[in-house]
Amino acid sequence: MEQLNLPAYDAKLKRSPDGKPQIWDVLRQQYVALTPEEWVRQHFVHHLIDNLGYPQTLMANEVGIELNGMARRCDTVLYTQTLTPKMIIEYKRPNVKITQRVFDQIGRYNLVMHVDYLIVSNGINHFCCRMDYEHQTYEFLQEIPSFGTLS
Repeated sequence: MEQLNLPAYDAKLKRSPDGKPQIWDVLRQQYVALTPEEWVRQHFVHHLIDNLGYPQTLMANEVGIELNGMARRCDTVLYTQTLTPKMIIEYKRPNVKITQRVFDQIGRYNLVMHVDYLIVSNGINHFCCRMDYEHQTYEFLQEIPSFGTLS
């Protein structure tokens, strides 16, 4: 797998019975298909937990939502202690450029979730913005905030 702009961690890898590579998903507590996007997801989730203090118990992968009558999935969602969605994270493969189309995708998800933070990452480039619903604006942050500094 490709080198990412995220801290390395001791990934648990194995092969499925049909020989396909799998990686342990710490949030779903199971092995999942090892795709380039999943490689990014697992590194990013471990970075949030191991380096930025995000509680594993308040995060979930592949969170289903309904958008315009269609089933969609948020890649990762962070919840508050009261299980209100706080952050949506969207991942792309490392060779996928982060474009307006990617921001439009996560923005549509946020029409349903109404979170305070949106993050988009391809494992190389990471973008985080904080929503300001009172002023109907958003602000791109210089870095991904630690859990303890989330407002």
